[in-house]
Amino acid sequence: MAELIVVDDEADLRLMLADYLGLAGHGVRLAADGGELRRLLEERPADLVLLDVGLPGEDGLKLARWLRERHDPGIVMLTGADTVIDRVVGLEVGADDYVTKPCDLGELRARIDAVLRRRRPKAASLPEGFLPFGPYRFDTRRFRLCTAAGEEVPLSEMELDLVAAFATHPGKVLGREDLLRLAPPRGEDSFDRSIDNRITRLRRKLERDPARPELIKTVRGAGYIFPG
Repeated sequence: MAELIVVDDEADLRLMLADYLGLAGHGVRLAADGGELRRLLEERPADLVLLDVGLPGEDGLKLARWLRERHDPGIVMLTGADTVIDRVVGLEVGADDYVTKPCDLGELRARIDAVLRRRRPKAASLPEGFLPFGPYRFDTRRFRLCTAAGEEVPLSEMELDLVAAFATHPGKVLGREDLLRLAPPRGEDSFDRSIDNRITRLRRKLERDPARPELIKTVRGAGYIFPG
């Protein structure tokens, strides 16, 4: 659903958050301090940074101010302190929200999703019968995929079945069984693995960088998701 970076000096907490948020469909990268955060952002931007206040060296408040000035992602602060002053300072330096550790994972996910929703640009309305699919639009009436300029994207019937499955279920993780039901193979091997092969081919045609998919993301151990 979004590209996240978790910055915390506690290795066990970083890994736990990566697993949980990854299962929710997000892409998650990990950093132990400000230096690692900067290196990750040089590689590619992030939609949101989950940032611990009590980091060694450069603390989370300084990093939040730097993030807001240089990159402007969503920022959710994590802290072991639960005082009004800490919250006010965090929000003043540019944080979007503030969560006290230890926190309930469900609440943390809800807060992250709320920040992402607030920061997401409103999509332009589409004509009736069209569904958004990243930079494309899916024509449900003529069963075809088009660019924003209205040009048809050449896809096979099997690939269009997959596009239809994802476009009609935005933000939902679809397992192999779901995809076999929604997009049954047409003359292909019907084993589950054929879904993986079809998605690989579809990514090559539609993704800007198939090695780092944005349209159809892999959710480890669960399936695939179109973030919507």
